Amino acid sequence: MTKLADKLNAFLAKNEIQSEIEALSADASTREYFRITWGDVSAVACVYPEAFLEEEHNYVDVTALFLRADLPVAELYAVDGELGVIVQEDLGDVVLRDYLTTQSEERAARLVDEAIALIVHIQRATPLAFETDSIASRLSFDEEKLLWELDFFKTHYFETYANRPLSESEDRCLTDEFAYLARELAARATVLCHRDFHAANLMIDREKKMRIIDHQDARIGSVAYDLVSFLLDRITEPPSTEWLAGKRRYFLDLRVALGLPRIDEAEFAAEFRLQTLQRCLKAVGTFSYQSAVRGKTHFIPFIVPMFRIVLRSAGNLRTFPTLCTILRREIDAASQ
Repeated sequence: MTKLADKLNAFLAKNEIQSEIEALSADASTREYFRITWGDVSAVACVYPEAFLEEEHNYVDVTALFLRADLPVAELYAVDGELGVIVQEDLGDVVLRDYLTTQSEERAARLVDEAIALIVHIQRATPLAFETDSIASRLSFDEEKLLWELDFFKTHYFETYANRPLSESEDRCLTDEFAYLARELAARATVLCHRDFHAANLMIDREKKMRIIDHQDARIGSVAYDLVSFLLDRITEPPSTEWLAGKRRYFLDLRVALGLPRIDEAEFAAEFRLQTLQRCLKAVGTFSYQSAVRGKTHFIPFIVPMFRIVLRSAGNLRTFPTLCTILRREIDAASQ
């Protein structure tokens, strides 16, 4: 039994609750999840290694915001900051990423559009985030945050994972391109974002309704951020440019239909490509770290497809020559 399971047992004893505990798959963080019985229903307990103050905890705060905005997240049943335990509604075990593979092409397409609609509903909650002074409204993808993620990619892909450090000149030129990218995206940080919106963070509950999980890192970012994450994260085959353009149009039309400002399609395509560079490279940094440091090698197949997607977007933008040169070299090296 893990130390965090011991903490959960202490929580159950403290609340005079008798329940078996079932360990669930851990995510990429240090927290662990367990299925328990809560009254007469099944629940999921999230156990953190450290204590926390409830009023300062991102997950508690953002959950309250999302619920108030009628976004489909799990309800909270209990919070114990001293023991680091949050008990929440059990949404089951069906992850959208897996569920899509079992559906007809038509049904899968409808589910993808339903997920895109959730992004628009999250963005509609932007004023509420500021009105309630949510933690999410006080965090943003500013230049510092964006550059930190890009530097994380540089360190953990080239040094930790590939063991091919950049030359001094390439490192300097790439740093300049990343600084430009961060400035451009920080200037576009205007709406509430889930921050990690992809098909592994959406679930199909027991009533076949789509639900959002892992929303604790919500913050203000670009209009394109969550859409890039959903359409391009963790894929092994880059989608066609025509398909992406269609999904961008669907997203923009839905924003207008739900009362959000109209955005020019060409301007949004450019923002989408800029965000693709940052988000996909950030993902490669995570995949590299998780593979090389934590032994989670199932992330490796996603690295080269991410590079291909970034290279295509950078080529369309025509402003990242050093990045393009480096990525072509890495893709060639991986194919040998």
